[in-house]
Amino acid sequence: MYDIEYLDIPPLTQAGGTVRLPGSKSISNRVLLLAALSHGQTTVHDLLASDDTAVMLTALEQLGCTVVQNGNTAVIGGLGGSQLAQQKATLFMGNAGTAMRPLTAALALLGGEFELSGVPRMHERPIGDLVDALRQLGCVIDYLGNEGFPPLRLRPGVLKLDQPIRVRGDVSSQFLTALLMALPLVADQAIRIEVVGELISRPYIEITLNLLKRFGIQVEREGWQRFTIPAGSQYQSPGEIHIEADASSASYFIALGAIAASAEGQNGIKIMGVGANSIQGDIRFIEAARLMGAQIDSAPNSLQISRGAWPLKAIDLDCNHIPDAAMTLAVMALYADGTSVLRNIASWRVKETDRIAAMACELQKLGATVEEGADYLKITPPAQADAWKPAVIHTYDDHRIAMCFSLAAFNPAELPVRILDPKCVAKTFPDYFEALFSVTEAQIDQIPVICVDGPTASGKGTLAALTAHHLGYHYLDSGALYRLTAFAASRAGLSLDDGEAVAQIARDLPVRFKGDRIFLAAKEAEEDVSEAIRTEAAGMAASRVSAHPQVRNALLDLQRSFRQLPGLVADGRDMGTVVFPDAPLKIYLTASALHRAERRHKQLISKGNTTTIAAIQQALEARDERDMSRKAAPLRPAENAKLLDNSDLTIEESLDQVIDWWQGTRPF
Repeated sequence: MYDIEYLDIPPLTQAGGTVRLPGSKSISNRVLLLAALSHGQTTVHDLLASDDTAVMLTALEQLGCTVVQNGNTAVIGGLGGSQLAQQKATLFMGNAGTAMRPLTAALALLGGEFELSGVPRMHERPIGDLVDALRQLGCVIDYLGNEGFPPLRLRPGVLKLDQPIRVRGDVSSQFLTALLMALPLVADQAIRIEVVGELISRPYIEITLNLLKRFGIQVEREGWQRFTIPAGSQYQSPGEIHIEADASSASYFIALGAIAASAEGQNGIKIMGVGANSIQGDIRFIEAARLMGAQIDSAPNSLQISRGAWPLKAIDLDCNHIPDAAMTLAVMALYADGTSVLRNIASWRVKETDRIAAMACELQKLGATVEEGADYLKITPPAQADAWKPAVIHTYDDHRIAMCFSLAAFNPAELPVRILDPKCVAKTFPDYFEALFSVTEAQIDQIPVICVDGPTASGKGTLAALTAHHLGYHYLDSGALYRLTAFAASRAGLSLDDGEAVAQIARDLPVRFKGDRIFLAAKEAEEDVSEAIRTEAAGMAASRVSAHPQVRNALLDLQRSFRQLPGLVADGRDMGTVVFPDAPLKIYLTASALHRAERRHKQLISKGNTTTIAAIQQALEARDERDMSRKAAPLRPAENAKLLDNSDLTIEESLDQVIDWWQGTRPF
């Protein structure tokens, strides 16, 4: 997950490969609560790992439920449906509507004293219609803030179940879902629910009814207006249950396949974990994507998508049946041959943010013409390539906005897109951007590189690593490759002065970087050589082998292979001059020999080595002379490099300067 302030996505060109989606949020949280309310133990497979499910699991544990997790499997010990182990608790629901609404209903009916709150946005999401329905039953619920909104206090009441319960259906289907899941807990007699007004988001009610059946509750339905919970209903664990992959998350990769040309040797995008027979209503996004021109083939547990009509076809569509996935259509409309209209989407107003207003604002930033109505969006794409604009996308702490607008990186103007707060995707799809980059391609010269060159002990490795972390980019410690080469050559019994033999080792170097750890493949397993190659002796050996032109040439392709989406920060001595001469930002980092010696002295002393600053300074100056005078790629600043003397700067000040320079290269 990209836990950073913003993520810049370079212009993307092609896509191809396979994506395995995380479990459905809607199904995951429903199943967790149903398992907790059931008699018996339930093993939940393929559970979504996200902020929303974490909120639900924490709440269930607070209520006395046993939870044992192992990867994406959770074993839930049911509470038996009628009695909570804990009768008093304060529960934090984050921004998880799929946890807040059903837990409110279940706890209100079971009795006890509870307070439920969330993030500020949760306190702006209406819950009054659910509270009104529960009060009809005799539940005692107090608002602790604004009337009609969380936070809430629940207290025991005297239940009255002899009259039909009326609940509005035109604000959120989650109110009805909450009642359907809670009422079996008190169904000593048949209980009827009557929906007032049109029921929106009906597919989510179908998910609820399907899952209730899996847990032993057969709800009787008269159209979409009357639902009856049979007398004597009791939850029973199904023993094991598998969570479908999230159909809403599938929409981004369905759209990707429809928008992007197929990468060489690929046939578009294959999505694993969900097929057209899914119980999730958002799977009907397939129908909308086909209307726009996507070619889609479905198997029982997978989808294959490729570009068909291009440009995409504009649509005018009632989207009530796909409320979450329809957001993806708004971004697909940027690539259509005319104006698209998404209708009957009023429920967007009361989601994680006001999604109609938010989508309209961000689409306009990209150059689209947008008309916003009470329950519709009308989107006209930029008239031509040069009408697109580089945009900084505000995500409103809304995971779906972040994921939708990543697809704008395929714009014909070849402009990057900046996504603010990319970590908000953790709500449903923490690894979304990693999955996106694994199946997309960009022109190699469009993948940004920041080069940090400089002499030994200038701090370039620390600065480069921090810069990479700040931007969410990959990091290449080119010095480690030379150290690895010398290490492997010595282990093989080769002379470090034999340039051709050492170069052969470099050509086949089986290296893998993971965070700050460096692994070298052996015959039977990988070996962590991080510490072994960071000694003073290893550094001197690296200096010897780097002087061989054959070794430098052998490592050139390997170094350039680290240039991957979304970008790279590379440090070394010839990153800007030889390896990445087209890098948009090149930095030559230096400090006086004395400052460098003092820093190195602190490092060595902390590791128990005894030496003097003077000796270190003499060794550094000798190495500088050797590196600057070698025939192969001598150490020198690139012609257009920014010079940064950090003798009197903190690492934070140096990082601020690099980021400031980097912002100057961006079009935003």
